[in-house]
Amino acid sequence: MSLEKPIETYEELRGSVGQEIGVSDWVLVDQSRIDGFADCTGDRQWIHVDPERARRQSPFRTTIAHGFLTLSLVGALIQEMGVIPLNTQAAFNYGLDKVRFISPVKVGARVRMRTVLMSMEDKGPGQYLLKAENTIEIEGEAKAALVAETLVMLYERRKKAMA
Repeated sequence: MSLEKPIETYEELRGSVGQEIGVSDWVLVDQSRIDGFADCTGDRQWIHVDPERARRQSPFRTTIAHGFLTLSLVGALIQEMGVIPLNTQAAFNYGLDKVRFISPVKVGARVRMRTVLMSMEDKGPGQYLLKAENTIEIEGEAKAALVAETLVMLYERRKKAMA
């Protein structure tokens, strides 16, 4: 669920440090998504892409999403939330400080993300390094799928000089 009112300014975002800044809508992780990720990455391990074998041999009795597929949802879900200030020119992944894969995401599950803004550091005029804790929850499950501390560099749109 995106915010009722998107974050408009960097000062507004700075005031959210230490707080939950958003919760995404639920996203279905179906076999088609898992297969597409496998095709894209070349990771075609049977536990992800062979439903029949997974039913017989997996401890989960079904296929599961790749951990990195679940992690890759972070970027799209953060954009959906409306937490990137409207006057942002560009946003770049800067890195990960910590990632923990806690529970597998079974095919057919729905996941969503909760994000807490941990810090916001000035890195130069109009440049900000954000650190966020992102938790991917699995609908109906007590344990999260993953928790990832992400780093994102944001560049504020420059104001045009008056002639």
